[in-house]
Amino acid sequence: QLQASGGGLVQAGGSLRLSCAASGSIANINVMAWYRQAPGQQRELVARITSSGTTNYADSVKGRFTISRDNAKKTVYLQMISLKPEDTAVYYCNADILSRTLRRGDYWGQGTQVTVSS
Repeated sequence: QLQASGGGLVQAGGSLRLSCAASGSIANINVMAWYRQAPGQQRELVARITSSGTTNYADSVKGRFTISRDNAKKTVYLQMISLKPEDTAVYYCNADILSRTLRRGDYWGQGTQVTVSS
């Protein structure tokens, strides 16, 4: 399973760091990613990172958000700076996980609320 944390309320221009830890019988984690969903909007990809560290970002967050991961801790992070009110959303982590029984699955965390006030 995936457990996300680190959301909260912050003023515009502020920073937050999200974390998401995977647990269970895991052999390998391929891509890890963060998505977000604002009220009335579709869920959108924010950033993704491969097991080798290659990253991709949505245009709206480039230069402000940084995704990273600690493979030993099976954890993905999202460092967010210069936050804007339009970043307000529920943030979900996602991971492509291969279990030790060689079953592959796409897993989602429970979501963590990020609210940016103007």
